Amino acid sequence: MSRLDPAVWKGRRVLLTGHTGFKGAWMLLLLQRLGAQVSGLSLAPGTEPNLFDLLAPWPGLQHHVCDIRDRAAVGAAVHLLQPQIVIHMAAQALVREAYAEPLQTVATNVMGTVHLLEHLRSIPTLSAVLVVTSDKVYENREAGIDFTEEAPLGGHDPYSASKAAAEILTASYRRSFFAGRGVALVTARAGNVMGGGDWARDRLIPDLWRAFSGGKPVFLRNPASVRPWQHVLDPLHGYLLFLQHCLNAPDTAPAALNFAPSREPVRTVLEVAERFAAPLGKQDLWTTDGASAALHESRFLSIDSSCAAQVLGWRAILGVDEAITWSADWYQACHAGQDMRAFSLRQIDEFAVRTGTVSALPAEAAQLAKAGVAR
Repeated sequence: MSRLDPAVWKGRRVLLTGHTGFKGAWMLLLLQRLGAQVSGLSLAPGTEPNLFDLLAPWPGLQHHVCDIRDRAAVGAAVHLLQPQIVIHMAAQALVREAYAEPLQTVATNVMGTVHLLEHLRSIPTLSAVLVVTSDKVYENREAGIDFTEEAPLGGHDPYSASKAAAEILTASYRRSFFAGRGVALVTARAGNVMGGGDWARDRLIPDLWRAFSGGKPVFLRNPASVRPWQHVLDPLHGYLLFLQHCLNAPDTAPAALNFAPSREPVRTVLEVAERFAAPLGKQDLWTTDGASAALHESRFLSIDSSCAAQVLGWRAILGVDEAITWSADWYQACHAGQDMRAFSLRQIDEFAVRTGTVSALPAEAAQLAKAGVAR
């Protein structure tokens, strides 16, 4: 297992787009824990409650509320901040919302990415850019295969197609504008993530938690579907390792990498629901009765992360069952009124111990992590 290097991140100017979202807020907390100087570019949080506000205050953060679809506003922020590293996570990330709002999804996921890359072309301080897409960028014919990075891109639904288009455009910008400058421009494709602080609609864990707290069962649209489930900290760890590789050996950096757990054990939607509900003492959080899902969603999706293992030494640290437990612990702590910034930092610190990255943390955090002070 490769380790995050504190020397890479301490004081480094990092621009993180989408920092007010679920994955973005976890990435922001992780980067600040590593000592990076982070600037955020994002819309205001889209749910209430939301992880970004629960983890506040954010000391040292340059917080810019900006719509990635607004080319001029994106340009003004980028040129003001002069980043060294960019992590692009701003997106419309929901499959079913993309069915309802396809134009908005394409404008955000495709043109928003182009707006950012176009302005980054002229930033002299830039060293590396990571564009986060999705495991759904592959042309999925439901053949039960694990997609490698060389598999054909495609997309049955507007969300998947928008992310595949972002991949193609990023590759074009890499070859046309960035490669000659020695700037690494790469993409990351991650499997389905879970973890505390997600309140988005039409996602399994948030829907189950709302069912628990609100007393109204959620309808499981596709209980037999399989996804590459993983805790949010696993792919975020992979993204940062990928960027370290880009900085240390840009000529050998792959253009794209998958980040997902091993296929075994396979967990269906229904099995994840059962395991999330168990520590809550509830087994009536969902129903499978009713009309079937009218919108197409892949039944089986699995991606191959062997390249990330070979190039970066990356692997998923938390198994799927442990990821579910960590997520349930987080929501229960939040429900009990605990300090969720401190709780989330303890989960990060415990994760750091598991990856051998304790030395990257502030001294007091490393001591707590080594002592096993976790959830």
